[in-house]
Amino acid sequence: MDGGPWGSAAPIVDPFGREITYLRVSVTDRCDFRCVYCMSEDMTFLPKRDLLTLEELDRVCSAFVRMGVRKLRLTGGEPLMRRNVMQLIHSLGRHLDGGGLEELTITTNGSQLSRFSEGLYAAGVRRVNVSLDTLNPEKFKDITRWGQFAQVMAGLDAAQVAGLMVKVNMVALRGVNDDEFDAMIAWCGERGFDLVIIEVMPMGDIGEDRLDQYIPLSMVRQKIECNWTLTETDYATGGPARYSIVEETGGRIGFITPLTHNFCESCNRVRLTCTGTLYMCLGQEDAADLRAPLRGEAGDARLEEAVREAISRKPKGHDFVIDRRRGAVSVPRHMSVTGG
Repeated sequence: MDGGPWGSAAPIVDPFGREITYLRVSVTDRCDFRCVYCMSEDMTFLPKRDLLTLEELDRVCSAFVRMGVRKLRLTGGEPLMRRNVMQLIHSLGRHLDGGGLEELTITTNGSQLSRFSEGLYAAGVRRVNVSLDTLNPEKFKDITRWGQFAQVMAGLDAAQVAGLMVKVNMVALRGVNDDEFDAMIAWCGERGFDLVIIEVMPMGDIGEDRLDQYIPLSMVRQKIECNWTLTETDYATGGPARYSIVEETGGRIGFITPLTHNFCESCNRVRLTCTGTLYMCLGQEDAADLRAPLRGEAGDARLEEAVREAISRKPKGHDFVIDRRRGAVSVPRHMSVTGG
């Protein structure tokens, strides 16, 4: 299925000299939550016939590994909602055994972790990102619309029992959870979880005004530093977060600031959708179709050629803007389509 030994192809380098070593793959646009900053409640999802098969996802991921991708993250929607997704995860885990892949991770809302944590660990996953914006069950219901707080808490317990490291992703929402940063820092410190706080990203029509949700993380950090001592660290996971140590807990806290301070200068990432569309930048619309070469007759050579051509168009940075004049949607596609 690989079409050649691991790492056999030349690495992929964009026009600005950045080597692409990190691929995020959305395996489904479907989700069992309807978070207010991510989706409208009445979502129209892609027809199943438009999705890449698990075998095709395996093949394209393997091609990227051959071309130098060392970190692979599966996202969604909710990736663990994809039927038979563990088959794909176990298959991709083979690249960790003496291959070029250093890390296989997953971003999840936590709803399915009770079912799948042991299997994820067995497949080679050692760390999961869990989206969790509040520790208040009622507020959790309001934010996720369909989520069950107790189910996610049970999933986090299961992840720890299985040996998975957990990083909590918290989207900062004005007037919603901006009074919970202290509680979340303390709780993550007690549980041994890393915490990353993220600015609202202006992607997709969600039926609400993101301008009312948006808080610049510069303000959030100032608020946090009234009660906590943050010390800069060079810790990095390959993603855009900038980390500090919370001296009172010993835990790590990261900040992702696409609007107040973009993270483009060192971007090593591209994103593949569940339909085979490759986005070279989360905040740009330029994309490449990998489904056609995947389903063509030229084998992986045409697929690798398509990837390299796409990376040659990778922009220097994104165009995320959020203000009243331009509106609160910089990119029309939903985050669930591109993959978080």
